[in-house]
Amino acid sequence: MREKILSIIEKNAKLPVEDLAALLGEDPEQVGAEIKAMEEEGVICAYHTLINWDSTQDERVDALIEVKVTPQRGMGFDSIAERIYQYEEVDALYLMSGAFDFTVIVKGRTMKEVANFVSMKLGPMESVLSTATHFVLKRYKDHGTKLVAPKKDERMQVSP
Repeated sequence: MREKILSIIEKNAKLPVEDLAALLGEDPEQVGAEIKAMEEEGVICAYHTLINWDSTQDERVDALIEVKVTPQRGMGFDSIAERIYQYEEVDALYLMSGAFDFTVIVKGRTMKEVANFVSMKLGPMESVLSTATHFVLKRYKDHGTKLVAPKKDERMQVSP
């Protein structure tokens, strides 16, 4: 039942427990208790709202930063990650396989603000060897949700 609950609420966290229980064919009290247990265990960490900021007047900039590091002996990547994710600008941080070690997702008001974060905080860190910053220009889909409306076909329909 846990995986089914998680699959459904991952797409719609606002779904009432009663509706979720009906979808699963389970008792609402049992479903509610299972959700509460998963929250306490840290399986469910938070509930978020996906906002299409491009549809607002708010100016925001998101960037993906590739970071190469030299892990310290006996401490590995975790200690470096802990220092990086403490910054409020950091929205997400992932340890990667491949050509670089971390992907850091940063949010800021302007490109300059993000650039200052990289040059003043992230880049000078002792273990950081290099960074490569990529700015998000347009979002088409995020967390499985399409953010752009499909283009309407404005051609005149002609019937034979």
